[in-house]
Amino acid sequence: MLQELTIDNLAIIEHLTLDFSDQMTVLTGETGAGKSIIIDAVGLLAGNRGSQEFIRHGEEKLHLQGQFTLPDDQRVFALLDDLGIERDDGTLIISREIHRNGRNVIRVNGALINTATLRRIGAHLVDIQGQNDHQQLMQPENHLHMLDQFAADQVKPLLSKYQEAYRRYAKLKATLSRKQADSQQWAQRLDMLRYQVKEISAADLHANEEDELTSERDRLEHFQQINNALQLVVGILNEGEAPVLDQVAQAMNEVQEIAPFDSAYDELSKSLGDAYYSLQDAANAASRQLDMLEFDDGRLEQINERLTIIGDLERKYGDTVEDVLAYYEKIHKELSTMEQTADSDDELKQQLATVTGELQKLGGELSQVRQKAAHQLNGQVHQQLKELYMDKAVFEVKFHQNESMTFYPDGIDNVEFYIQTNPGESMGPLVKIASGGELSRVMLALKTIFAQHEGVTSIIFDEVDTGVSGRVAQAIADKIKLIAQHSQVLCITHLPQVAAVAQHHFLIQKTVQNNRTTTRVTILHPEERINELARMISGEEITKLSREHAKELLQMAHS
Repeated sequence: MLQELTIDNLAIIEHLTLDFSDQMTVLTGETGAGKSIIIDAVGLLAGNRGSQEFIRHGEEKLHLQGQFTLPDDQRVFALLDDLGIERDDGTLIISREIHRNGRNVIRVNGALINTATLRRIGAHLVDIQGQNDHQQLMQPENHLHMLDQFAADQVKPLLSKYQEAYRRYAKLKATLSRKQADSQQWAQRLDMLRYQVKEISAADLHANEEDELTSERDRLEHFQQINNALQLVVGILNEGEAPVLDQVAQAMNEVQEIAPFDSAYDELSKSLGDAYYSLQDAANAASRQLDMLEFDDGRLEQINERLTIIGDLERKYGDTVEDVLAYYEKIHKELSTMEQTADSDDELKQQLATVTGELQKLGGELSQVRQKAAHQLNGQVHQQLKELYMDKAVFEVKFHQNESMTFYPDGIDNVEFYIQTNPGESMGPLVKIASGGELSRVMLALKTIFAQHEGVTSIIFDEVDTGVSGRVAQAIADKIKLIAQHSQVLCITHLPQVAAVAQHHFLIQKTVQNNRTTTRVTILHPEERINELARMISGEEITKLSREHAKELLQMAHS
């Protein structure tokens, strides 16, 4: 659900903040006042394409921000988790900036994303139904998915099995085609992978090995320098006519004798003591290192040979040992897959035939379930159309013939919604047959049914009631109100019947200040709603009769 919307510098809107509630909110006002601009803002936050043309004249950028409550949908949760977007409090803050220089900045709960990702998220949040843009409903390629949503409980288990078999089918088919297309290239690739895997495996590389060997080699190559340095340290501190440790010990003992006479002498005594014991530790450490020091010319040769092997592998397969190991993992998996499928073409064909038979069986079962669901959907749509005064119309979910038995990722069915609007006329695709007013009613009939299955939290109707009036207008109002029981509805309308059934009413007005046009939004209270409905009924001149009619519409809506 859309909770709050902030708009800055979008078209004629300079600044606007709107709070939205659940159920149904209607937006009314004169043509050109900015109603559709508000819907455009929501569309941009849902991933619609933006451009510099949206930016208010004289400004460098537009800024939009919306707060949405998340639908209780595991698909949405999985998507956000995959994208690394926090969702702990159940809300999404989506912000979008469009600059004149073409820069487009989008954030969701603070995470930067691109427009394509925003569109994936927005598809679960908002469904905008415009007068000429019916989105998913009016796109035949989406009708099968909508039918599956309608019968999700029956379809989903079968569809999951079918898609698993389809993945195996597609993989086997691609493997066979690739082998048959260029068997020589396949064999060469197989030989090369075997050689590379064998070469890297034989090297028995380990992470951080190169650094450790390089360090050990440096110590061996600088053995004489290290030995001389340690000998010198031990000699200065412990040996010779006047070892440093003995001199420091003598100084420490002398100062200890005078320490009781002054605090400064006591501090000096402690400092000499610390210095003595530190030097003593250093001398012992140097002696231990000297005792452990050993030069092995053979070991140095082994290290250089090993580093040469590692260097050769890095030149071939990666910049570091870690890169070489990562490449090894990659080609090892590819080799395993190729060796597993390195059977003869006849064996692959047999495997493909087995999966094809499984697909045919599952596809047939899935199609039967869908056809049964389609029959139920036909009946429900007819009932809805009857209530919208299209009782003579015939709606049908049509299954196109798949004579070649083509397998699709979602089954063997090719589905499209068909309609016959008047007796005696031919039945045809929904998007081609219905007129503007009929299309609005068909869309509302389907939306009334699908609103319970789509899982979209907000549905926006942008003047979808154009071309209707009278009793049809009232029927459309009732349908939109029914849809609002399942989803938040935002509706732009010029019909008083539709405006009257809303729980919340926003009046959109255009004003001119300092020679600049801007949009103002007013939340109407009961008395103000009567005046606005009266204006919608009679025009600019509000009469006593139009006010009485407006009151009657509101009373009917609440009753």
